[in-house]
Amino acid sequence: MTELATMDFHPQPQPGEAKPWAFPAPERGTLDNGLTVLRCHRPGQQVVAVEVLLDAPLDAEPAGLDGVATIMARAFSEGTDKHSAEEFAAELERAGATLDSHADHPGVRISLEVPASRLAKGLGLLADALRAPAFADSEVERLVRNRLDEIPHELANPSRRAAKELSKELFPVASRMSRPRQGTEETVEKIDAAAVRAFYSRHVRPATATAVVVGDLTGVDLDALLGDTLGAWTGTPGEPRPVPPVTADDTGRVVIVDRPGAVQTQLLIGRVGPDRHDRVWPAQVLGTYCLGGTLTSRLDRVLREEKGYTYGVRAFGQVLRSAPDGTGASMLAISGSVDTPNTGPALEDLWKVLRTLAADGLTDAERDVAVQNLVGVAPLKYETAAAVASTLADQVEQHLPDDFQATLYQQLAATGTVEATAAAVNAFPVDRLVTVLVGDAAQIKAPVEALGIGEVTVVAAE
Repeated sequence: MTELATMDFHPQPQPGEAKPWAFPAPERGTLDNGLTVLRCHRPGQQVVAVEVLLDAPLDAEPAGLDGVATIMARAFSEGTDKHSAEEFAAELERAGATLDSHADHPGVRISLEVPASRLAKGLGLLADALRAPAFADSEVERLVRNRLDEIPHELANPSRRAAKELSKELFPVASRMSRPRQGTEETVEKIDAAAVRAFYSRHVRPATATAVVVGDLTGVDLDALLGDTLGAWTGTPGEPRPVPPVTADDTGRVVIVDRPGAVQTQLLIGRVGPDRHDRVWPAQVLGTYCLGGTLTSRLDRVLREEKGYTYGVRAFGQVLRSAPDGTGASMLAISGSVDTPNTGPALEDLWKVLRTLAADGLTDAERDVAVQNLVGVAPLKYETAAAVASTLADQVEQHLPDDFQATLYQQLAATGTVEATAAAVNAFPVDRLVTVLVGDAAQIKAPVEALGIGEVTVVAAE
């Protein structure tokens, strides 16, 4: 006791004042070759993230060649005029860099992460991939085979199968959005190196591309680095591409993708709504989060905690595509899975939640928790350079101002409960939702029909 009494206890540290935080603002510039550049200095971020956006949208793919944008995106890392595919991979590894790419409705994105100390090497490899990709016949053939191997696995995945069916239901047959982003077996098997080269030649050029660079740029002459690397990429001036409007049919109906013997039913309920250009977006984000954004949201509270139908149900909004004139659309959806016998009761309770929301509204407590979760944790969400670069690239891709994300957090904090309720009700009107169920039709069709939430159609699982 004597020893404890004589110990020197220091006072407990006290929390300091919270520092104001805002989503970082980039600097804009243009290289001599027409490439738009956004740069963002983030002290301490020793892994630099680079995102390159190419104006090669899925609706630009030639008829019958759905998936060529995906094959092209994957082929960028499969060799250049300087390195074979194996050599290129080895050079990336030596630089401690990773290079990823994907194609989506707005275009193709290439993502590079590289230590700041090897930024010159990383940018050089990225520039070579964009400037002179090899698109070797053998490599494209391998990528096509790989993609064909993936398709059966995707069709066997209930959530992927539901997403495919919802797109097919919502969008007109002629719309590229109605078909799988990465193509079907029928279209992918037609793709060869010549088709990839033709798509690249037609749509990939610096004048219509944007590069986003984020990280600790202390002591880095980024202008010189970019000039020697991405600045060496040449191409013809780009012509503005017309962006077709997004049209959709959200007449209330149910489609069951039949999986005989399935012990669970995959739910995907959706429609098309406003995108980030619409002034309702902040309230829609907040209201949708209250409805199904986390484990404590209303749908989970009823379907998971009270009824035990599911491990979780989520509501979300995902931007599909935006046009330079500020028009566009997002997918508003509710997804989850329930055990087969409770498919009907789960849907009935889900619709009750939506009707209750319309009748009684959200509570101030729900709104406050959503604001805290969305706004309060934002600094943690953007701790890495890659997270900042990806969001800046999203803004460019969606034709939004550079301060959009920073302004959005201010708008979310200022949005009231009434506004959030109205936005959520308008996002998920009970009579304008397309419901896709992947499950055993023999067991779930009759209970679902009894709910009266729309005409029920059964299709084969493929």
